[in-house]
Amino acid sequence: MPYETRRRPGHSRATGSSRPTGGEPVTPPPVEAAFALWITAVAAGVAESVLAVGRLIADGDTTAGEIAGGLLLRMAVFSAAVLIAVQLRRGRNWARLTLAVGLGVFGTLSLVIGPVEWLADGHSPADVFRDPGVLDVLFGASRVLHLSAVLGATVLMFRPTANAWFRARSAENRRSAKH
Repeated sequence: MPYETRRRPGHSRATGSSRPTGGEPVTPPPVEAAFALWITAVAAGVAESVLAVGRLIADGDTTAGEIAGGLLLRMAVFSAAVLIAVQLRRGRNWARLTLAVGLGVFGTLSLVIGPVEWLADGHSPADVFRDPGVLDVLFGASRVLHLSAVLGATVLMFRPTANAWFRARSAENRRSAKH
């Protein structure tokens, strides 16, 4: 039975939400899944950062200051993503829109621009599988997980059940602000 039509004590058929004993509406499954995927994307991003730093240190091509600066920027983005994902889970539509534009659009571009540039430099997709090292395989797997999580989360945040829930939460917030 679809989420919107499940009947539970306190359930509103119009909004698809119900209130457990704590008074907060139940987060619909697509939003819970989107939240989990945003956390997965952050974890994959952290793993990629660790692998990239390991490679930079091994290659010796970068200074400690450059590595630290890159890590600080990434940790700020990852921390913000987690904090905004928590707000998404609480039904804040601004968080959904911020994640969709910030990470769904610009984050996705940052994940695919490197591979696209690599292909534009004349490499073929088959080159990826020629003599990969352990770091290459781990980084590639993490990148695929990262990108899949971002795309999946972005889609789930805009499922019909999620849309109805965010509309209802916005209406509740407007009503409570008036009182």
